[in-house]
Amino acid sequence: MAQRNVILSADSTCDLGDELKARYDVHYYPFHIILEDRDYQDNVDIHVQEIYQAYYDRKVLPRTAAINVGEYADYFRPFVEAGYDVVHFCLGGALSSAQKNCQLAAQEPDLAGHVFPIDSFSLSTGIALQVIEAGDRIRQGLPAAQIAQEVSALRQHCHASFILDTLTFMKAGGRCSAVVAFGANLLNLKPCIEVDNTSGAMHVGKKYRGSLEKVLPQYVRDQLALYPKVKGDHLFITYSTIDPALIQLVRKTVQKAMSFKEIHITAASCTIASHCGPNTLGILFETED
Repeated sequence: MAQRNVILSADSTCDLGDELKARYDVHYYPFHIILEDRDYQDNVDIHVQEIYQAYYDRKVLPRTAAINVGEYADYFRPFVEAGYDVVHFCLGGALSSAQKNCQLAAQEPDLAGHVFPIDSFSLSTGIALQVIEAGDRIRQGLPAAQIAQEVSALRQHCHASFILDTLTFMKAGGRCSAVVAFGANLLNLKPCIEVDNTSGAMHVGKKYRGSLEKVLPQYVRDQLALYPKVKGDHLFITYSTIDPALIQLVRKTVQKAMSFKEIHITAASCTIASHCGPNTLGILFETED
């Protein structure tokens, strides 16, 4: 039997950016954003600026909802019927039920053996790093099952973290208490949120104090110094909304610390931005081991 061509796909939460999405021919399926009782599709009919403006204007906070089993199955079916296998990357299973729903959809009788869902154990461009690894393997002509197996083995080499400017949105999503949020805001703390790449769960790392101009360069230096063998291929600077001058400050700090073949600057999807709030920024990269 001839090997089937491979479709590369991901939840909208992978935040790959338009250029890389086109370079690797990545298909997205959007998460749901619930704002003022209306259901939107992430970055399709609602965008981050609208979410934050609703908060600034009316103190309205968004909710997010996972992609369900039927949506995934209906999305994959045309690819499979056209003769493709699909490698699909999901938002970490510890963060969302979408990954479990994707697994169930992939077990539908007409999809089984042709759809390969991968729990990224990550979020945002922590997923994008894995998508790029899969895209490189598709170009090498590897079959979908092998790609899924090889990339799954790389998850623990992908490191995702970000600095929060405010805990208001995390509190609204039930991911931290009102007391913690109030204390952090009162003390001008900027916590580093780190993703556990063995499960996808989030935890608070180092707490920084001061302005973002002071905190972000130190955060970058700290993260890159944590690992002795940082892979020099791709680094992502991913943000919700933030002063462009701070993005350039982070880029320069990265370039001083070490050399990367490509530094990608991408905006977070609505799903990610809904939980982290404005002025969030992270660097995401791989290690060799």
